[in-house]
Amino acid sequence: MKYSDWFIDADTHVTEPGDVWTSRLAQKHQDLAPRMIRTEEGLDMWKFGRHERQIPVGATAMAGWPDPFPSMPKNLDECAPAAYDAAARLEYMDEIGAWAMALYPNVGGFGSEAFLSLDDPELMLACVRAYNDWLIDWISPDPRRFIPVMATPFWDVEASVSEIERCRAKGHKAILFTAAPQDYNMPFIGDPHWNPIWSAAQDVDLPISLHIGSGDFQDQLMNPGRFAAHGIGPTTVSGSMSVLISNAIQLMDVAMSGILPRNPKLKMVSVESGIGWIPFVKEALNHGFAYARVEQEKPEFKKRPGDYLREQVWACTFFEEFGPHAVLDEVGVDRVLFETDYPHPVCLYGAEVREKIDAAFGDLPEDVAKKVLFSNSAELYDVEAPDRPWPGAAE
Repeated sequence: MKYSDWFIDADTHVTEPGDVWTSRLAQKHQDLAPRMIRTEEGLDMWKFGRHERQIPVGATAMAGWPDPFPSMPKNLDECAPAAYDAAARLEYMDEIGAWAMALYPNVGGFGSEAFLSLDDPELMLACVRAYNDWLIDWISPDPRRFIPVMATPFWDVEASVSEIERCRAKGHKAILFTAAPQDYNMPFIGDPHWNPIWSAAQDVDLPISLHIGSGDFQDQLMNPGRFAAHGIGPTTVSGSMSVLISNAIQLMDVAMSGILPRNPKLKMVSVESGIGWIPFVKEALNHGFAYARVEQEKPEFKKRPGDYLREQVWACTFFEEFGPHAVLDEVGVDRVLFETDYPHPVCLYGAEVREKIDAAFGDLPEDVAKKVLFSNSAELYDVEAPDRPWPGAAE
């Protein structure tokens, strides 16, 4: 069986054009506004205040690039237009059959951490707000087909609550949050310090996105010693995949901290981390929970930690074929979303998208495939139903 209908892509990224902030920030912030600069070698880089990002723009938009990292587009001109242009993105979505795409950032970090490098609270907040406004403008060619995910000034809880309320009114459909605030000398995610954010998310009924790579993951990806010892290709694989597994560790903090039982309406999404590991983590946590008699210390636990993960956490699958065949029942068929990670280096791209969908879901019952590929995301993110069949279904 081939899945021949629209799907919803629960994790893609926008390669931000160079004027996101310079075109929106007040004059007093212009000198330190994040900006894209082109080096003498023709390389596009982002400069944040006095700090220059270490990853070139091309590394965020490698879909369709003929060679693997460290080869990459030198600048935005060499990137696929669908990476940074909404009209081109819609054309690409029609090509692969993606009715809607969730939109995550690049420059600001996968948990909004990069804004901390600006070292100015007023500028940091202004940049977050400018990005969130820009993203709503970016989707204007067809807002029905995009799932904008707001950046969060997590270093300021009061400002975060206000921004959540403001962005909900503007049309954002999810809240990006860092799963490892302790990496930035802030309280761990389970600390009561963050309670107002969980309350705000529940009040506006928006899920919290815990994207891989939130927190400090540079040692995993850019460790010179590992490159020297293992090689560029092997380290690219082990480094990028270890970032996926980091979400498993971060979710253990979420599960055992008591966030979920204390906030029964809170929804969290583990983004880009896969699903194959989830049954093991649930079983391991349940085993340890019984041994440590956790409920005596934390009476809010009325169920095992694995039960709260099953009820309140969604997870995304993209390259896996084993996971959809083997663990959907344990993870929960209504708690799994499909993604491509477009246009990042290891994303599913072009014809590969449908090939992977067929390999992972083609022999599953149609109602199961429909849930994972469309209905779960549509319900979670309040996505309108398609107004037409996918043209590619007739090919």
